[in-house]
Amino acid sequence: MHLLGLSLLLLVPEYLAFADSASWTVNHPKTLYAWNGTCIWIPCSYKIPGTGHTLENLTVYHNFEYDKRTRDYTGTVLYKNQKAKEFPSRQERVQFLGNDRNNCTLLISPVNVNDTGKLGLRMTSVDNNKWLEAISLNVSERAPPPLIQLPSEIQELQEVTASCFLNFSCSGYKIHLQWSLEGHANTLTFLNVESVSTESRLTFRAQWIHHGKNLTCQLWDPTQQQVLSEETVGLDVKHTPKLEVQVSPREATIREGESVTMTCQVISSHPEYWHVWWLKDGTLLSRERTFSLTLPRVTRQMSGKYQCQAQNAIGSGISEGVDLKVHYPPQEVITVIQNSAPIREGDSVSLYCTYNSSNPRVTHYSWNIVGFRDHLQPAWLMIQKVAWNRAIQCSACNKWCSWSPSVNLDVHYAPKDVRVLISPPTEIHSGYRVLLQCDFSSSRPTDVHFFWKKNGIPLKEGRDLRFEAITPEDAGSYHCLVNNSIGQTTSQAWELRVLYAPRGLHVSISPKDGVVEGKTAVLSCEGDANPPIFQYTWFDWNNQDIHHYHQTLKLDPVTVQHSGAYWCQGVNQLGRNHSPPSTLTVHYSAATISRRAAMGVGFFLAILLLAIWGVKLRQTWKRIRSQQGFQENSNGQSFFVRNIKARRTPQAEGPHSLGCYNPVMEDTISYATLHFPLSETNAQRPGGARNPEARGLSPNRDDTVTYSVVQRRQVGDYENVTPEVLEDEGIHYSELIHFGVGERPVTPEGVDYVTLKH
Repeated sequence: MHLLGLSLLLLVPEYLAFADSASWTVNHPKTLYAWNGTCIWIPCSYKIPGTGHTLENLTVYHNFEYDKRTRDYTGTVLYKNQKAKEFPSRQERVQFLGNDRNNCTLLISPVNVNDTGKLGLRMTSVDNNKWLEAISLNVSERAPPPLIQLPSEIQELQEVTASCFLNFSCSGYKIHLQWSLEGHANTLTFLNVESVSTESRLTFRAQWIHHGKNLTCQLWDPTQQQVLSEETVGLDVKHTPKLEVQVSPREATIREGESVTMTCQVISSHPEYWHVWWLKDGTLLSRERTFSLTLPRVTRQMSGKYQCQAQNAIGSGISEGVDLKVHYPPQEVITVIQNSAPIREGDSVSLYCTYNSSNPRVTHYSWNIVGFRDHLQPAWLMIQKVAWNRAIQCSACNKWCSWSPSVNLDVHYAPKDVRVLISPPTEIHSGYRVLLQCDFSSSRPTDVHFFWKKNGIPLKEGRDLRFEAITPEDAGSYHCLVNNSIGQTTSQAWELRVLYAPRGLHVSISPKDGVVEGKTAVLSCEGDANPPIFQYTWFDWNNQDIHHYHQTLKLDPVTVQHSGAYWCQGVNQLGRNHSPPSTLTVHYSAATISRRAAMGVGFFLAILLLAIWGVKLRQTWKRIRSQQGFQENSNGQSFFVRNIKARRTPQAEGPHSLGCYNPVMEDTISYATLHFPLSETNAQRPGGARNPEARGLSPNRDDTVTYSVVQRRQVGDYENVTPEVLEDEGIHYSELIHFGVGERPVTPEGVDYVTLKH
């Protein structure tokens, strides 16, 4: 900073006029690097000469110049505080992150190529002490490549730390340095007045295969998901010679008497190797330096591990060992069963594979069990829970395998694949002839016995189960059991389904002891059928279809009128049937009983009043009968009306009156029908008293009778008379006497109606 200040003094003599005798102390990186679209973080600290001084004004220029005329600095102003000691946090792209005491840190975001140049920080203290600090900016079009640093020399198996360095760091723009080689990477960020940079350090263990490989460090933008730049260096890893032995034949396994050739190949050596020699089982074979080793007509003693070795300035390298095997077949391989006979199914069987001689020694064994071979088994084999009969053989192997003769385990087992056969195999209807047979596939020993179970309950013994005429009760789950001396085997359940029309239909009523009116009664049609009943029909006590076709008949609310017998009919695909009738009893509710009791009391009082009225009517009737003689001058035109209280045969009346019985009268009828006998005199009278409706009667009608209904009036010209002959005491009636054409005492003229007086 002092050098920079001195250069400014030399270039701008006028600067002395704006600076105090003592210089400011300002610290920051000399040059800050960025690229187009990123940001620049400028760590900056300052110290004002003297004590108790604070910063009052700050102006940031871009590419500033000194104006001799104004004796001040000019340039593009990027940041400036307008008021003393009031520093806005941000102006345009520039953000001031410092304070008025010691921090002058700035952030410019974003930056572009045109920002390349010098920034000038014009600072003025409270006591008008001024200072201008220059800072260099370098903004490129694209991101610059990072710098990779490696140790001066790298050897194999050495722990190496590589550094990838970039002169850029800004908290507003995220970057990541990543390596092409796997290892432990640690990224460091430096943001201080000495350095603004990002560094990634990769630690890895060098291998000989890294020699000549490229190591790349990439600048990765995680936001845009792209590589911005990269740097690649070649790795120079010094290592001992790396060797490999090739054998012909390639497997290095030959029979005794054959020849073999081994060749030593140098895969890599840095620096160059000096010479090559051969080892057998770690012992030097000869001093002969040759890349090829040939062994004609090998013997059993030539078996062993062969290696080649080479040396350079770093050290010696040795190849992987090649095992040379001189083989000849094994002999007399046999399989031994260690169990005592007989072997039962489910037992564990132990077998052992043995042989007489082998060179080289047997390395592994194989077992063949009914065509299945397993090459990973040892000399002995344990079969857990052996099943069925099996032929087994083993082999002892080195390069070649020799098989033993097959042995049979002769396993005894319970009957296998027990099953039920049925005839006929189609749908079975009630009454069919049905045969169930018990069958199985094999058994050892072959002597077996058959048994049957129905629904888990023992049924009978024998292979066949016959039904001459099967019934629904024969339906169920049938099992067939076959046993021998080893054990018993049960077949899967055979569900025997018998199809039949509905049967046993009956009506169940809930509640069963009767129901009170207003409640709910539920009638259910229950029965048995296969296939199930799909249609129900309900009938009442009159055998009338009540048009309800569900299994349950619900009466809600039930009334007394619902009382009676009900029966139902059920239908399936095979037929139909009906139930006997069941009686539903509906009891009166307490409210109905009270109401009917009240009606009964009322009816009793009405009868009592009628009886009293009848006594009075009888007295009147007797009085009328006593006056009958007075009515005889009516020229035979007298008549009477009977008010009948009960149906009975009419009695003979007196000679001077004609009475007629009303056959349609009931106890509750309060009217009377009048029969008018017609005499010859009346027939000839033009103005006789007739019912007008009688004039137009048909010839078939009785023209000697005129019908009329007697209505009660307030006045009339008819009187009640007492008949001479007393009637039955249980019959109450009246007679009306017609006065004819004579004078009518105290009655108006022209009256044609009759009045019944009670």
